Amino acid sequence: MNRLDRLAALITAARQAGADSADALLVENASLSVQRRLGKLEHLERAEGLDIGLRVFIGLRQAIISSSDTDPAGFARLAEQAVAMARVVPADPFCGLLEPRAAPDATPLDLHDPSEPSAEALIERAAIAEEAALAVAGVTNSEGAEAGWSRLRIAMVTSAGFAGEYARTGHSISATALAGSGTAMERDYDYSSAVHLADLEDAGLIGRRAGEQAVSRLNPRRPATARLPVVYAPRVSGSLIGHLSSAINGASVARGTSFLKDSMGQRVLAAGLRVMDDATRPRGARSRPFDAEGTPCAPLTLVEDGVLMSWLLDGRSARQLKLASTGHASRGTGGPPSPSATNLWLAPGSATPAELIADIREGLYITEMIGMSVNAVTGDYSRGASGFMIRNGQLAEAVSEMTVAGKLQEMFLNMCPASDLIFKRGTDAPTLRVEGMTLAGA
Repeated sequence: MNRLDRLAALITAARQAGADSADALLVENASLSVQRRLGKLEHLERAEGLDIGLRVFIGLRQAIISSSDTDPAGFARLAEQAVAMARVVPADPFCGLLEPRAAPDATPLDLHDPSEPSAEALIERAAIAEEAALAVAGVTNSEGAEAGWSRLRIAMVTSAGFAGEYARTGHSISATALAGSGTAMERDYDYSSAVHLADLEDAGLIGRRAGEQAVSRLNPRRPATARLPVVYAPRVSGSLIGHLSSAINGASVARGTSFLKDSMGQRVLAAGLRVMDDATRPRGARSRPFDAEGTPCAPLTLVEDGVLMSWLLDGRSARQLKLASTGHASRGTGGPPSPSATNLWLAPGSATPAELIADIREGLYITEMIGMSVNAVTGDYSRGASGFMIRNGQLAEAVSEMTVAGKLQEMFLNMCPASDLIFKRGTDAPTLRVEGMTLAGA
């Protein structure tokens, strides 16, 4: 049986066991990864998995059961267990399947690279990255380099008539270098990931950047406490857009636990700023043709000219808010759907990073965030950070052991993007300047 036929058989078993409706999800994955440190192979792992999940509905009650046994001979027992659970759980007035739609064609998304690398190829890739890091003057040690490949296949069938499947591959390379000695050592890293091997950055470039960044962090100072402009480097600026994503998540809004719960149609970012979520971006890190409820994915403008235009919604949160799903349901085989972002990004501005900091007499340039203290209800923001001071429009000495704090509501309204947006992480933003933050240091 192919994947869709297998899931259809499970749905039939659920209906025969007494379910009013049901959906079934199959997740098949395979991965190969290697880790190399100081010229020696430390880890090589090949993993494969296959899981199946069944969600059944009896009236307004639902239950979910999952298994790694996908033999149809066991479907009747699996369905009976799920139905028995559904009969005793509390009713949920917002649960249920969505109206069926035809499964979109995944081909235009170009999410599957048919080439699977050998272990030898990954070892060589990791070796190139680590050797490039160790070759940087000032690098004294290595935490190693890793290279990996993965393939994920997802199939879904519902009793409402939806049936669809797609596959996504991934290639990755990373390196972590150490500079200095004794208690004065500093570390830094770099990485690249891509759906297709052809889009993966050069392993030598990854290693060299990791080494150079580690050396640049040597002899950091602890800055004085001050209120000043803070500039987030691209590898950490996406975290601010991630906080926005959490605040406009439909589940949080419906529960009333978001500081933006009453902000629809209001300005939440600085004028001119735009935030997009698009699961249909070709070769995107989180692209998919349909979500975990069978809703076809489409580009969605979340913020336009600084004004909040939409929540991120799955079926349940949409019903609570009397809206329609935006196609952002995500789930594993063992849990219910919940809303989450896909390829999320803040549109770039017109100024280069250099122009963005040129008029800063004294400020902070953050390259790494440490810990997490963000209150989703109030918007209070406080995180550990390290990076470099900005003095007279130029990056100056390395700094660490500090905290940056503010209110996300104010930070969002005082945010200015540079022009250097690169799609790399799934949630992406260019270099970001935020005015008037509090730096807690010495």
